[in-house]
Amino acid sequence: MNDQKLKINGERLQESLETFAGFGRTARNGVTRLALSEEDRLARNYFRTCCEEMGLSLSVDDMGNMYGMLPGRENKPPVVMGSHLDSVKGGGRFDGVLGVAAGLEVMRTLTEHGVKPSVPVVVMNVTNEEGARFEPSMMSSGVLSGKFNKEEMIAKKDVEGITFAEALRSIGYEGKVENRMKEAAAFLELHIEQGPILEREKLSIGIVECVLGMVCYEIEVAGESDHAGTTPMSMRSDALFAAVDLIKEAREKLAALGDDLVYTIGRMNVSPNIHTVIPNKVVFSLEARHTSAEKIQKVEDIIREMQGSAERAACNVKVQKLWGRETVWFEPALCDAFEQSAALLGFSHKRMVSGAGHDAQFMASYIPSAMIFVPSVNGKSHDEDELTSWEDCERGVNVLLETVLTLI
Repeated sequence: MNDQKLKINGERLQESLETFAGFGRTARNGVTRLALSEEDRLARNYFRTCCEEMGLSLSVDDMGNMYGMLPGRENKPPVVMGSHLDSVKGGGRFDGVLGVAAGLEVMRTLTEHGVKPSVPVVVMNVTNEEGARFEPSMMSSGVLSGKFNKEEMIAKKDVEGITFAEALRSIGYEGKVENRMKEAAAFLELHIEQGPILEREKLSIGIVECVLGMVCYEIEVAGESDHAGTTPMSMRSDALFAAVDLIKEAREKLAALGDDLVYTIGRMNVSPNIHTVIPNKVVFSLEARHTSAEKIQKVEDIIREMQGSAERAACNVKVQKLWGRETVWFEPALCDAFEQSAALLGFSHKRMVSGAGHDAQFMASYIPSAMIFVPSVNGKSHDEDELTSWEDCERGVNVLLETVLTLI
């Protein structure tokens, strides 16, 4: 129902985003707002104030998730908009918080125009998406969806030994388990892309069809340490040289699987890491992401073949699978609704996938869910240089508003 052709207030959206950015702003205009920190408490207080000023009913659940609700004419499952307020250390001003500010701005637009929705509408702040202080990431959406055990999660400790439960109580946002979101007609998440595709293709909106499946392995190559100056090359068991050969071989095989497969060696530890000593052990990670379970299986086959390759270099190898996840597909009808809204508003758009994880992927296991992206300048994210133009932010929130209006 958008007979009124409502539009959001872009200046007001910008003011909200700048206010949120003030809670943990860094010297380089980034943000450090770790989950359940003092900065997070202040941001939550602002979220609460915004909800109260609109006359929304506010509730908090036992994981600290916050819900601002506009009642509907009928007592039916709500349409929920949400994302997260926490950031990584030295992160940006848009990651996560844009989705929360977007929900608040949609609510402001609905309330100031006197829209009486047929079903309740909720704006949600999801606790600890980043996992930067308390691992794992997407902790609370994982608990809500039954992916994680609550007692295990609230016992997680930060680097100072403070548990999640202690931190949650200390900031005053431990609510009741009965306040959890148990059902909804839709969960809609607006997020920055965190990648370069939309900007490179000069597009305004990305309709996210899925979050890529992925697999992560740890490979340990063991050799022998000897003197770097006195040991002939033919008599060495050099773990680093063997690891480099393995990586080169793996890259060639993985590249043959297609350009749409992404793979990364993001962590490597070399021992003893002394320039006069031949390395005796190298441990590195290898992760890959793709929509196809079949292609991910081919990746795993390639990784498992490494052991036989390493033996040729007189080194031993251990291959351990750390974790994996299947591709999560979003609700097709909601993706269609987002696409129709973008087209109606005249915004350039495309269907795309997300290589990064988001709360919506866990929500999708029990609630119809969908996401849209707006461009990230230079693809930057999790960085103080993270930037999305105010115009692109406004376009994204207007697509969110238009879509919500079709659902209520």
